[in-house]
Amino acid sequence: MAMSRRKLLTASVQVTSAAAAATALGGTPFGGTAFGGTAFGGTAKAADAAVDPSGQGGRQPLALWREFTATPYTHPQIPYVARAGYDGGSRRFRRHPVRANVLRYGAKADGSADAAPAINRALREVGRAGGGTVHLPPGTYRIDDVIRLGWSNTTLRGAGSGRTVLYATRSLTDLIGPYGSRYGGDKSSWSWAGGLVWMCPADRYASLTDAIRAKDWPFEGWTGNKRDQWRTLATVTEEAPQGSWSVTVDSASQLRPGARVLLQYADDPAHGLLDHMAGDVDGAATYDWSDKSKLLSYVPYEWPALITEVRGRRVTFDRPLPLDTRLLWRPRITTMVEPLVNSGVEGLTIRMTPTPQSPHLLDKGYNGLVAQCTWDCWVDDVHAVDVDNGFLMVAAKATTFRRTRVSGRGSHHPYACREGSHDNLVEDFAIDRRTVPAPSGTQLHGINAEGLSSYNVWSRGRMEMGTFDTHRGLPFACVRTDITVSNDGQHGGDASAGPLYGARFTHWNVTVTNGRAGCVKIDDIAPYSATVGISTVTPFGQIDVPDFTGPLHSRLESYGTPGIDPPNLYEAQRALRLRR
Repeated sequence: MAMSRRKLLTASVQVTSAAAAATALGGTPFGGTAFGGTAFGGTAKAADAAVDPSGQGGRQPLALWREFTATPYTHPQIPYVARAGYDGGSRRFRRHPVRANVLRYGAKADGSADAAPAINRALREVGRAGGGTVHLPPGTYRIDDVIRLGWSNTTLRGAGSGRTVLYATRSLTDLIGPYGSRYGGDKSSWSWAGGLVWMCPADRYASLTDAIRAKDWPFEGWTGNKRDQWRTLATVTEEAPQGSWSVTVDSASQLRPGARVLLQYADDPAHGLLDHMAGDVDGAATYDWSDKSKLLSYVPYEWPALITEVRGRRVTFDRPLPLDTRLLWRPRITTMVEPLVNSGVEGLTIRMTPTPQSPHLLDKGYNGLVAQCTWDCWVDDVHAVDVDNGFLMVAAKATTFRRTRVSGRGSHHPYACREGSHDNLVEDFAIDRRTVPAPSGTQLHGINAEGLSSYNVWSRGRMEMGTFDTHRGLPFACVRTDITVSNDGQHGGDASAGPLYGARFTHWNVTVTNGRAGCVKIDDIAPYSATVGISTVTPFGQIDVPDFTGPLHSRLESYGTPGIDPPNLYEAQRALRLRR
């Protein structure tokens, strides 16, 4: 869709003005500490800090928290997520020196010409030369193509989300082609994949887009359509329980400290691996896994692992094992896609040309940013406006999304975490109330997890719409904490994707402003889960039945009393780790 220069400049001014107005009201463009100062206004942690800078609020910590600290790696309901995010939860992102200014590559900051070739050329040259920062000075940059960040140690940095705007004029369907579903039907995979800012290793991006154009719909995960071509480096020879840090292998001659590898688990004919992901509850053993074709396509389970020590045949990783390592599941350490490492996108707004939201699962691909096969990467101070899908994690590992925000006419997935994404952190995030009514036939989700994704964290959020979407596909061991939500979205997920939840999902300190229980109060549906310190809520709207029969061994604690101590489960775990 064509747009005049005047309209482009007007759009840029509106973004900048909104940021300035927010700052004038006593905060950042995202509100105060954790988006305070509105009807959703600050989280319990921020409120506590007003009277007690320690954040403890003078209260006695929950007994459940004290219980967790005694067995942090093996607690039955609460996952260990203290190392989620970039570089094990580091607060400081890598600062690469500025190597290029896009204006010197011919980009125009007034929206008068397509800046994508200049931006992509700068990223390519800087990345191939070993890395650095590509700078986008203040202004509006029209992009008529995908912005591709495909090299490690490379940062794309604007002047701030209120000052630098990427104005996208075309969808992924326009640029790459229709992306059908590998499961058949007329669904558009742009409904959950791809971004107009695409963080992905250059070779992986090329293979993905070539496959899409050839209508050979690819698996987007760590090994893609070529799972059998990845080389086995070692075979695990002794069983180790979930929470251990090491495995014993047949030979460690091909392994070294600092190597990034995959620990792969296959499944047994009775689907014991899937039972285990569901907590080994009795109902999982009687669940019919055999017809869950979409879920079965995610197996083997692929866990990217960083080796920290090799001693004889003993291999130690940088974090505890996510599951029991049983020999029945043929655990092995393999090669993988060369991931994107130590790269980031900072300080910009991604705004789409005005288009209505598409009917459900027919998205054109006006998507914001995707992190695909990223590891120890980050996205900081990025605002997505008028998008089909805001921020996507597709086979992402230990990637931090900080100070991100989705606004505008409404989106299908504001945030999605899928295709075996593990140990990621989304913090200080916001989903704004939509600016136009939802068109008929559309759906709104919220903060999504699916596809055997595990140990991901959403922390300190303000959600003026949406829900805690778990899109089936048996995600497990994820945390949502210190969040305020107007719970009006719905979860998705085809029945062939299997259960909504695996074991060790935790919702901790959640204020629900409209009193709706669905997707937030999960003690009656998620096995071995913890629902702790949420508002008093009532079932209405979407109401689900448990996937598993029998006892779920879930915990419901401090119900009706958000503002518990500790107020933020991730931050408390991180502080505990640092003290130790």
